[in-house]
Amino acid sequence: MKRTIALIKREFQLFFQDGTLRSVFFLAPIAYALIIGFVYKQGKVEDLPIIVVDMDDSPLSNQVVDMLGDNERLDIVSLRHENVQTNDELISKKAVITLVIPNRFEADVLQRRYPEINVYINTANLLTANLASQSVQTTLGTFNAGVNMQSLKKRGMSSAQAQTQYEPFKANYIRLFNETGNYFIFMWPAILAVVLQQVILLAMAVSFAREYKMGTFQSVLMKLSHSNPFITLFVKVLPFWILAIPIVGVFYGFHFIFQAPIPERPLQYLLTTGLFVMSCSFLGALVSAVLTTPLKSTQALMLLSTPAFIIGGYTWPTSAMPLGIRLLADVLPLTPFLEAHKIMLIEQGSLHDVQPELRFLVGQTLVYFILCILVLKYKFWLYNKRSNRKNIA
Repeated sequence: MKRTIALIKREFQLFFQDGTLRSVFFLAPIAYALIIGFVYKQGKVEDLPIIVVDMDDSPLSNQVVDMLGDNERLDIVSLRHENVQTNDELISKKAVITLVIPNRFEADVLQRRYPEINVYINTANLLTANLASQSVQTTLGTFNAGVNMQSLKKRGMSSAQAQTQYEPFKANYIRLFNETGNYFIFMWPAILAVVLQQVILLAMAVSFAREYKMGTFQSVLMKLSHSNPFITLFVKVLPFWILAIPIVGVFYGFHFIFQAPIPERPLQYLLTTGLFVMSCSFLGALVSAVLTTPLKSTQALMLLSTPAFIIGGYTWPTSAMPLGIRLLADVLPLTPFLEAHKIMLIEQGSLHDVQPELRFLVGQTLVYFILCILVLKYKFWLYNKRSNRKNIA
């Protein structure tokens, strides 16, 4: 027991003696959380620049322009009356949409000739393009409905009759969970999980590889642990489990500062987070135990974890990905954790709702733990074999 405690103390000393590791593990998560929090704090995209080409310049076309200007998501940065060099201005003004109202628009509407408004969407950025397109569709749809209802009223219908003629049924769209469509609520908690995985993997990348490089794997670890792989692995991961607690606490505190969603069942949420931390630490320890230098293990873990957010299914469904990508995503603890994270944090679900993800995390934790124990046993056997050969010689 004394030797185990001595090894744990040694791990803490090695950690705090490494300035780079301290910065990565403590300062990076706080810095990333603050930067990303302020980036997405507004939550909604407003004042997207659009260009309007009103070739008719009539009272009715001016009404369309006014309605577009009243939409909080849209900002008319240029109002023109000729469709000349519009694409060049679309680039120079960094506009998302160019909307062209044709000549004789009002006359064609009044004579029921069904004129066409062309909306040119800059899809270089799909997020802003979709938001702007949705806002333009809503505005033009409202305008279209108003024109039709006014036409029916002129034929002698009452307002109630005109509304039922234009709208034979009514559809109610009810948003659940993220009712306001706030992008910050969707993105910020997930990014914090990505940062947590990255710092744990970076910290664990040097755990065993550093011992190989310093030549202390046999002289210190094997000697003090009596070549016991369970004790060896335990003393390596325990400090980072303890040090991860204040990081998770800081993240939880930032939820109050940025007014992000708070888990309704914090103890259940801490269970999934604890499994996530354990799975990440065992994965990092496994790679560090297999590879022989800190540089190699760090590079391998960063190559493995860098695309984790993209391939994890949080922003793009895994069903739309090739089988090879899905298999790679299943290797990373972030994949099941983010799904459980979304259900428990945003949808306010319980452990019952995340049982598949919970089993997935438990399975990953056990697999990485067993593989790490087997690798350490092999390393101990290999070092003992070399030591015996030297003694015989």
